[in-house]
Amino acid sequence: MRLLIAAVGRLKQGPERELFAHYLGRAEAAGRKLGLGPVSLIELPESKGSTAPLRRKEEAAALLAKLPSPHTLVCFDQSGNQESSEAFAQSLAKLRDEGTRTLAFLIGGADGLGEEALVRADLRLSLGPMTLPHGLARIVLAEQLYRAATLLAGHPYHRA
Repeated sequence: MRLLIAAVGRLKQGPERELFAHYLGRAEAAGRKLGLGPVSLIELPESKGSTAPLRRKEEAAALLAKLPSPHTLVCFDQSGNQESSEAFAQSLAKLRDEGTRTLAFLIGGADGLGEEALVRADLRLSLGPMTLPHGLARIVLAEQLYRAATLLAGHPYHRA
């Protein structure tokens, strides 16, 4: 199952981008044997809309336009379900085993994701009740993909 992270905003060169690349590379390497990967990234510029609702709408439309067909859509939203790392790993395995070809993760910009994306989501997830910058949310997702692969492989990386 191919994994796609589509996010608003670009990570600048430096520690954030390096940490994201580190976990993304580990996730791809660990997931390869498990049928989880490759992992690709699409970065889109932030909307220049004059209001938050307009920016959310424009960014959601731009993200959705970049997704391949067919895909299963996971949107990150503060009102989404909070899953443990173990539950997230099991969700990935279930989707893979059910024949999902591409699993797309959407991360919105500073104003969140627009309703157009949220209503099309097969799953809405939250990384917790705290507000995170979208760059950090991307790093957390990459690490959780790596953690999920290690959990599914029985690797000792995860120690609950």
